[in-house]
Amino acid sequence: MAQINIEKTNFTGGEISPRLLGRGDLKAYANGAAALRNVFIHATGGIVRRPGLRYVATALGVGRLLAFEFNTEQVYLPVFTDSRLDVYKDDEQVAYLTTPWTAAQINQIVWVQSADTLFVTHHDIEPQKITRTSHTDWSIAVWVFLDQQKPAEGGDPAYDRIQQPHHKFAADDVTMTASATSGSITLTASATVFDADHAGLRFRVQNKEVLIDSITSATVASATVKETLAGTSATKDWEEQSFSAVRGWPVSVCFHQDRLVIGGSRDLPNRLWLSKSADLFNFDLGEGLDDESIEFAILSDQVNAIRAVFSGRHLQVFTSGAEWMVSGDPLTPENLQLKRQTRVGVPVDRSVPPRDVDGATVFVARDSSGVREFLFADVEQAYQSTDLATTAHHLIDAPLDQDYDNSRRLLHVVMSNGTLGTLTAYRSEQVNAWSLQETEGSFQSIAVVGTDTYVLVLRGADHLIETFDDMLSTDSAIRQTSETPETSWSGLDHLDGASIAILADGSPRDDATVASGAIELGYAASTLEAGYAYAHRVEPMPPAFGAGGSGMGVKVRPIAITMRLKDTSALRIDVGRGFVDVPFRNLGGALLDQAPLSFTGDKTIRALGWRTVGPTPLWWIEQDIPLPFNLLSVVTKIAANS
Repeated sequence: MAQINIEKTNFTGGEISPRLLGRGDLKAYANGAAALRNVFIHATGGIVRRPGLRYVATALGVGRLLAFEFNTEQVYLPVFTDSRLDVYKDDEQVAYLTTPWTAAQINQIVWVQSADTLFVTHHDIEPQKITRTSHTDWSIAVWVFLDQQKPAEGGDPAYDRIQQPHHKFAADDVTMTASATSGSITLTASATVFDADHAGLRFRVQNKEVLIDSITSATVASATVKETLAGTSATKDWEEQSFSAVRGWPVSVCFHQDRLVIGGSRDLPNRLWLSKSADLFNFDLGEGLDDESIEFAILSDQVNAIRAVFSGRHLQVFTSGAEWMVSGDPLTPENLQLKRQTRVGVPVDRSVPPRDVDGATVFVARDSSGVREFLFADVEQAYQSTDLATTAHHLIDAPLDQDYDNSRRLLHVVMSNGTLGTLTAYRSEQVNAWSLQETEGSFQSIAVVGTDTYVLVLRGADHLIETFDDMLSTDSAIRQTSETPETSWSGLDHLDGASIAILADGSPRDDATVASGAIELGYAASTLEAGYAYAHRVEPMPPAFGAGGSGMGVKVRPIAITMRLKDTSALRIDVGRGFVDVPFRNLGGALLDQAPLSFTGDKTIRALGWRTVGPTPLWWIEQDIPLPFNLLSVVTKIAANS
């Protein structure tokens, strides 16, 4: 009978899919775990009980969070809900606006920030600009394209032209005839063209603009000439506005090389528009000079409805069927090159913003089963789309939102089932580790604002705005202090009727039920933390040893499990005989469950009994005690019957 030490020095493989239970030969198996729930994985390899969630405010309903950072001192949390935007700073509401996006449309809005202005698009709503003037002064207005005007002088006619994109949506052979070249005229089309919503829009006839005043029929409209027309003959050379209530509005937007980039619209889903250089709302194609605007369509052997545009090393275009690179240094109408890179595609029923993670662009795959890393390979001079969840597909469930916490190297992904997948990403150290966060309710949206991570959580019928707080160990939590010890504590209205966990003066106490926003303690305390309890779970992979990396069917007897802990105040573990609370002692000999202490060092738990190696782990940790837990490494000593 041989004794074997199975050393687990890190958890940088993250939680591993059950489909890999037989792959003990993989590095991910050795560094992974069968379950890592409600823990964060450090880039250095250890795991820590995730911070609690501090209650910030109650949202008005279904919503979307995003970050607005003007500078390091002026950071805000805008919250979109049904026809409204609420703005928070330092967890206090400072402004609100009425907006045109309904609750059903929020999941498809796309935004980009420039200085103190937020540009927001949705394919069914006219694009908007949200502008911050001061902390409390915010405004919203529709985009206004450049209006170039010149009065008549020296015999030259007057000039009034709005530099916005135009396109001919009708068949190529459809003609347009003007009754005159100036003043009030009648436009007659050779086929059905006009819609009632065309009134107030601009048409271009032989590259001269007219304003549609009213619609007489599907083939006849009244208009005012803004640029003297070339003639009154029927012509196939005419266009209408690319963006309108008739044809739909922009789908996506970003900034790249000092240009405003619009990716796709409702009726032109595969088209890209780039503004004139340093002139964001001027889309004049002109003569194709280097600084003039650019327009082109993505044409290939598959549907390529543009869902997102992203400024990285190149202009990256994410479509329903593929990922594209638009290159040119700088981008000009003459040197622009469009190349398809990979064929993954992104979702079309919702907008999940791509995020820069360590120099790569992370996006959600169209089939919603993977999170991909779009990374440029210098050797191949092309992008590759690597699946970041190859070993953890069971955690990915139709992602709804994502954001990246750069200070902690954590990518958070909100799933449709209400969980929050967290990826610790550190490419240079080959760390790619997933864990899963669960709470009393469902995660709905996420935004990283500065160094703070905010979430929108559905708890019962309420949508609550909360933020991860390293000082807390419960969710939707409130922390209060009193100069004199108190037994009555209020201010818990958002927890009304709930049974919640209590920490009084830093010690876990019996759960309490909130009534009328308050609780009564059977003892006086000076500090109180109250919130929903959550359990963290750590479950190792079954032991794998031997030449083939598999211990399947081997009889083993666990002897001892030694855990290296750091700043840990509670440990509840099952080594096959039911859960036990492991006591820690300080120099004074006080037990942890009597007075929470912070323990750093090694703790050995003895185990007994023979077992056959199978999918069941030799030990696992599961505890909802709201106290710190930080595990660095584990050594499992077993006796194997060869």
